[in-house]
Amino acid sequence: MAARFHSARPARPRHLAKRDSEYARCGTANIFAVVEPQAGRHFTRVTPDRSATEFAQVIRRLVTTYAAARTIHLVMDNLSTHGESSLIKRFGGRRGRSLWRRLTVHYTPKHGSWLNQAEIELSLIARQCLGNRRIPQIQRLRAETRAWNTRANQRKTRIRWAFTRKHARTKFGYNTHLSKRSKT
Repeated sequence: MAARFHSARPARPRHLAKRDSEYARCGTANIFAVVEPQAGRHFTRVTPDRSATEFAQVIRRLVTTYAAARTIHLVMDNLSTHGESSLIKRFGGRRGRSLWRRLTVHYTPKHGSWLNQAEIELSLIARQCLGNRRIPQIQRLRAETRAWNTRANQRKTRIRWAFTRKHARTKFGYNTHLSKRSKT
């Protein structure tokens, strides 16, 4: 989150518009990217930080949104606050464990983050919502991302994931057939 020191100079004949990159840092914010990629449902949430409490709030909202689902498959990174203990700390043992039991968690590989659909979601937000703007207030950032969520959900903006296991085996040179050892 930042505010620009200088406003942009508009374009003139034979001259491009000019914008200074200097800005005053007004703090930082966190964006939890929650997406149901094949249905095109987005639940992006802006928080002041990525604390255990904020994570627990996001999970409670997710579980409430999918109240009828028996289990919710959740793909997420390995951050230390992304676990059952964060829910227990925020909501108490009974409620925290109840929320966590609704999830089937799939952690992304530590060195395979580029395969992560959450990164695609954050890229969509960066390109379609934020652009090159620096947003100085968290309330405005929340309003902008809520508006983007609404548009993306109305359009059912989906993530079309085309990288299959077969592609991965080819890309990384894995042998697709098990070779039999010859007995000597």
